[in-house]
Amino acid sequence: MRRILFALSLITWLTACGGEKKGGEFSRKPVSVRGWVLDVKGAQRAESMEMELFRRQQLFQSTSLWVENNQYASGGIAENGAFIVLDVPPGASVVGFNAPGAESARLTLKDVPGTADVFIPDVVLEKGGATVLDPAKIQVRLASNVSKRTPTGQTAYVAGHAIPVIQVPIAELTDRREYPKPPGYRPVATVK
Repeated sequence: MRRILFALSLITWLTACGGEKKGGEFSRKPVSVRGWVLDVKGAQRAESMEMELFRRQQLFQSTSLWVENNQYASGGIAENGAFIVLDVPPGASVVGFNAPGAESARLTLKDVPGTADVFIPDVVLEKGGATVLDPAKIQVRLASNVSKRTPTGQTAYVAGHAIPVIQVPIAELTDRREYPKPPGYRPVATVK
């Protein structure tokens, strides 16, 4: 009887997860979205460097993120502002942030191919939107059996900017499931 129940539950699970789906369903070609948030637009800066670092750390600890209309995407934001979201559906998606002073901030993705890694550094959140300070640093990478970076001829749109999709050697994408490291970040000393 246990074997029959196990087989039925396995069949049900496989049926629910089978095939590439859109929207709120599971995708077999998920996209990873990574980057870091610099700040919230119009935020009041602290007087000293130590207090500013502490202010930002508190800001990032109070920030949450999600992918609209998708219950399978998972991720988070670190105390240095770095974020990662895994299992984002390919094609068109919206990554949302809730931060103090920037409620419902959104980064839009469009025409992103399956299994891509989308890297978005230097994001400034604002109420209902987000700005990327240097769109030239945005990358959309696809793992492939190539020896060097090769353009695919495809274009993805990240935060409204046209970004060429690049094939990269598989070894270059070992970081796609890790938080990126924002340059110049130094943690605030904490006493336990």
